[in-house]
Amino acid sequence: LFFGFTMSDHVNNTRILHFKNKGRNADELRRRRTDMSFELRKSKREDTLSKKRSIHVQSVEIDEATTSVLRDGNGLLMILQNAQSPDPIVQLNAVQQARKLLSSDRNPPIDDLIRSGILPVLVNCLGPHNSPELQFEAAWALTNIASGTSEQTKAVVHSGAVPLFLQLLQSPHMNVCEQAVWALGNIIGDGPHFRDYCIELGIIDPLLEFIKREVPIGFLRNVAWVIVNLCRSKEPPPSALTISKLLPALSVLVHHPDMSVLVDTVWALSYLTDGGNDQIQMVIDAGVVPKLVQLLNHREVKVQAAALRAVGNIVTGSDEQTQVVLNCEALSYMPELLAHQKEKINKEAVWFLSNITAGNREQVQAVINAGLIPTIIKLLEKSDFATQKEAAWAISNVTISGQREEVAFMVSQGVIPAMCSQLNSRDVQVVQVILDGLNNILKMAGDEVEVITQQIEDCGGLDHIETLQTHENEEIYKLAYEILDKYFTDDDDLMGGNSEEIISFDKCNHEFLSLMSSIQKEGPLPFGLAFSFCSITHSPFGKMTVSFARCHRPGFFLSTPGSRFPVNSHFEFGCCLVLERRDELENPTDLHYSIGIIKKHEDLEQREDAFAVVTLLLSIS
Repeated sequence: LFFGFTMSDHVNNTRILHFKNKGRNADELRRRRTDMSFELRKSKREDTLSKKRSIHVQSVEIDEATTSVLRDGNGLLMILQNAQSPDPIVQLNAVQQARKLLSSDRNPPIDDLIRSGILPVLVNCLGPHNSPELQFEAAWALTNIASGTSEQTKAVVHSGAVPLFLQLLQSPHMNVCEQAVWALGNIIGDGPHFRDYCIELGIIDPLLEFIKREVPIGFLRNVAWVIVNLCRSKEPPPSALTISKLLPALSVLVHHPDMSVLVDTVWALSYLTDGGNDQIQMVIDAGVVPKLVQLLNHREVKVQAAALRAVGNIVTGSDEQTQVVLNCEALSYMPELLAHQKEKINKEAVWFLSNITAGNREQVQAVINAGLIPTIIKLLEKSDFATQKEAAWAISNVTISGQREEVAFMVSQGVIPAMCSQLNSRDVQVVQVILDGLNNILKMAGDEVEVITQQIEDCGGLDHIETLQTHENEEIYKLAYEILDKYFTDDDDLMGGNSEEIISFDKCNHEFLSLMSSIQKEGPLPFGLAFSFCSITHSPFGKMTVSFARCHRPGFFLSTPGSRFPVNSHFEFGCCLVLERRDELENPTDLHYSIGIIKKHEDLEQREDAFAVVTLLLSIS
């Protein structure tokens, strides 16, 4: 209804003809949260060790040597020739010089050396017939080349280095083994193609042997880093066979006291849980979940972050997999994480909880029992935007996975004002999630729906929802319209009942008659306005009573005898207009033009949200 007339019902019906607010079920939310977890993981990559590492030697002599060699056009040619010398000392010195060039921490000349043709020479130096010193220097040089761009890494692989690096894993010389591990880590870190190539050639078994042996801690750190790279990619993820081989080693390393080894191990587990429910189940079956949960309380932030990501990935799985984490008392660690000084930890903790609240009702209740809902509400209302966004998901998920009791508890904790505070967010997804949540709460409210609508109105949420009817996102403006149409349109008011907001303007006729005369002479002002949703009843004396319900309905048109203007969402006091309508008269083709004025009513001035009221006076054919 528009001012009580049915002329515009078909306009709104056309706009929402094919729209039905689709309540999102828990499965859909879990998938959406999984997608979000992928995004979160990408944003956290900077907290992990790099996929590739070069070995820099910060030395003025090296930088000067680099400049000298590159300035001398014959410098690289001399290195290339000497690296192929039959004299082992000359050969070693040349390869060492190449390695030093590549170890510069400022723009090492990788492409210059590749173009010189030295790659096959360096690969040949890896062979078993060479001295361990030469193998080590050549492996170091190739490691730094492979630490570069994908094209540079590809050049190392295509030169045939990988099989020889794998052979060097069997070397009796620990430094040679470690350098081969480092080189292979850079190659694997380039992406799943080279990862799978190294796996096919047999890297897994010899690599894991180093975990069983007594090796220097620096070596073990490199082994753990290579395992991270083996687990890192998910397009495609490593095979189930590869994962089954890596998990026993990770189950050992997750208890290692060294910080670097521990961080890499936990990140490796987090990457494995990023590959879907089957991989999540493999990690669960490996028995590492209790330890991962314990690490949420680790003194080092890097360990906490990695552990939080790992358990967060697990709870993107099924309800049964989520329950495994909850059974380890994971929720008991959340208060500290939600109050952590690092905002990224706060965000990840709320993200974790949003996946719990996307579970079954018992899991939602577990979050409530842990006393976490008030904190989530506070973070929704006031925190950094990334955390607020996760809190919006966590709250909205409760309105789907929970039932009336859980939702009522959130309402009692002040969730409505917190949700409404985000309705003016510039993030479309946040607005949509909040609207979904509010809609679900209203649906559950039953006989108490007026309590909810009053809270929404009191905190300014109604104004936001009204404004959202003109949002550029179709789902948002349709959902906003549905909420307003269903919950903020009082039938008694619309029929001119006894509401305190029904306003009679009989006494103001002299103002409007004067106004009408002015408009007839000068024509109406050329603008469109959105109207409060009103009904009009006719009195026996030809007067009209406006029933004011304060909500916009988009899609209507104001008109003058010669033009039409689309309605927008802004009120202006003191503006005049002509409204086109069609009455159910004997001649239904008669058009009536009603003069209206936007006026602030004195009875509403005490309200912060008091705004214009459109009043109609009379009709002229």
